[in-house]
Amino acid sequence: MAAVKASPSPSPCPKLFGAGQGIGRVSRAALCKPASTFNLLSIKSQPKRSPISIARFDREDEDGVVACKASPSTVTFTTKDASPPALPFRIGHGFDLHRLEPNLPLIIGGINIPHDRGCEAHSDGDVLLHCIVDAILGALGLPDIGQIFPDTDPKWKGATSSVFVKEAVRLMHEAGYELGNLDATLILQRPKLSPHKEVIQSNLCALLGASSSVINIKAKTHEKVDSLGENRSIAAHT
Repeated sequence: MAAVKASPSPSPCPKLFGAGQGIGRVSRAALCKPASTFNLLSIKSQPKRSPISIARFDREDEDGVVACKASPSTVTFTTKDASPPALPFRIGHGFDLHRLEPNLPLIIGGINIPHDRGCEAHSDGDVLLHCIVDAILGALGLPDIGQIFPDTDPKWKGATSSVFVKEAVRLMHEAGYELGNLDATLILQRPKLSPHKEVIQSNLCALLGASSSVINIKAKTHEKVDSLGENRSIAAHT
């Protein structure tokens, strides 16, 4: 799984966009309530203050409200007339599997792992990076890696999968999110990945711009069952 979280914003409330504005007195406590709970005609200030004075809107039952440019005694409200605010966290799942063939490089997490077999693929066949990309894209509600980087496009032939990761990270930041945490499981019978996990994790931190504390990698065999257990394929879940 990969979790993306909304990037910190300097504004005191979620940012919404819309048409209409009103100005009045309101307490800080009221300011921190979710925008969807505001009622333009009933917000009250702290005791001993007069009720808020604010312009009436024609679509008050449909519009949300957001506060901006707040001072200790005055706040400007803007009605919402568009999409809801971004969720603070979103979760995405990624999966990839490739056949292993003799005399091909085995790239996992951007690291060349010594082995007598490697992944047969249109790009470099890095199952770990591919499923990480899909997890990020899924968390953002975007098309999968095969749609954004189709294997029918010759420019991706033999491409380094770090290119795909960097684009997924760019899209994540563009949408106002950053990586919350990532938990990945690799499934392969051979070779053992224990000696390589630290360098793989370090490379993922560099590619994702994240701390090692939020990136976890596990490796499992497939108990000699089916193509994974017979060293004929490799898979990854994120």
